[in-house]
Amino acid sequence: MPNANNHTHAPQAERSAESTQALNQVQRRAVSELLRVSPVADDLARRFQEAGFTLALVGGSVRDALLGRLGNDLDFTTDARPEDVLKIVRPWADALWEVGIAFGTVGCKKSSFDIEITTYRSEAYDRTSRKPEVSYGDSIEEDLVRRDFTVNAMAVALPQKEFIDPHNGLEDLAARVLRTPGTPQESFSDDPLRMMRAARFAAQLDFTVAPEVVAAMKEMADRIDIVSAERVRDELNKLLLGAHPRKGLTLLVESGIADRVLPELPALRLERDEHHRHKDVYEHSLTVLDQAIDLEEDGPDLVLRLAALLHDIGKPRTRRFEKDGRVSFHHHEVVGAKMTKKRMIALKYSNEMVKDVARLVELHLRFHGYGTGEWTDSAVRRYVRDAGPLLTRLHKLTRSDCTTRNKRKANALSRAYDGLEERIARLQEQEELDAIRPDLDGNDIMQVLDIAPGPEVGKAYKHLLELRLENGPMDREAAVEALKEWWSTQG
Repeated sequence: MPNANNHTHAPQAERSAESTQALNQVQRRAVSELLRVSPVADDLARRFQEAGFTLALVGGSVRDALLGRLGNDLDFTTDARPEDVLKIVRPWADALWEVGIAFGTVGCKKSSFDIEITTYRSEAYDRTSRKPEVSYGDSIEEDLVRRDFTVNAMAVALPQKEFIDPHNGLEDLAARVLRTPGTPQESFSDDPLRMMRAARFAAQLDFTVAPEVVAAMKEMADRIDIVSAERVRDELNKLLLGAHPRKGLTLLVESGIADRVLPELPALRLERDEHHRHKDVYEHSLTVLDQAIDLEEDGPDLVLRLAALLHDIGKPRTRRFEKDGRVSFHHHEVVGAKMTKKRMIALKYSNEMVKDVARLVELHLRFHGYGTGEWTDSAVRRYVRDAGPLLTRLHKLTRSDCTTRNKRKANALSRAYDGLEERIARLQEQEELDAIRPDLDGNDIMQVLDIAPGPEVGKAYKHLLELRLENGPMDREAAVEALKEWWSTQG
């Protein structure tokens, strides 16, 4: 990196021409990224210098600068203790927060930048604790060796722009490989969540995880049990929202981590024998996820991706070998919805997200009753009503669920779904399907029947809603007549 003393250990002569070229490219990207953030970063660094402390851009910020994808979230490390950091930053920042101060981190906002400044530290878990014990370090080298991967163990000391890379992170970054600064066993013992972070970075950055790191993940998979469900969920979300989630999920399954955090996924690898052939449900689910991602229009959609991944998790429990040699999975969507709910609650997802993902899993087979378009308008209305605000996602999930290699069959399914969407669009235009409700509201019902609020109003409302779904909209006169007719049968 120009104007930077490089502390990397590997001699330049050992690098191949190809490796040197890759490193040069990475360094050029980093320089332009660092120039962009320099006014804020250098100003902050000078304030630390004047107070007798050091400051360095560190970790993910340096990695992302080298990858040419540095955003406006900047991570710094310093030898100043949190109380000193507060004194320096308070008069300078536009806003300040101390939520992470127990872990040595002070957060602030300056202009358009969100900044975190963390005191040099080392943190480790004991064998049973879910929370790290924080102790402060005295040197940047001590701080870097405790970081998760070499590509996150680089720093740029400011304001002098000195590049610090004691673990050859730059070379690993150019080679797109994940290694740990110390032994993987030490790293994962310090914080077992790093095993999931390895899978997450594989998914986000399309990196390969070094064989010794994978081996340690397999060996230490049970250590993930001491990590809180919330932290596991957050890593899983970041993995799923990455550009290559299949890569991260495959690593979780092959390492045995998934057996402990998302056991329904490896359970999809059903044994198949020569007499009872059926689609590989595990591979099918990953392909459905890939295809759902291809259909996203406004960026990554976590609800859709979770539903795509989990839509068939009810199959192992419902598999039956029929007398004619076929394999059936009757009601796997209902069983799968219940399993989805249970797993997502265990991982502390929000109630709304649990409800949405489970509903999509439950509805993902509904279209297959559509056949060649023989559904009545009533059935189409019910499809829309049952999907509610999830209808667009259900369209995408249903289309993604076709992974057959038989082009004729795939085209027929696609045409059938095109037909269903066209019918929905026509009915929506004619009947305002998005807001299906009876033609009379509760006040109308009470007025027509001359009754007070109570359960009868709810029953009448439900009856009118059924009529609306079955027959489409009625004018007021017809709705009043239908209501009176129903009421006459209610004793």
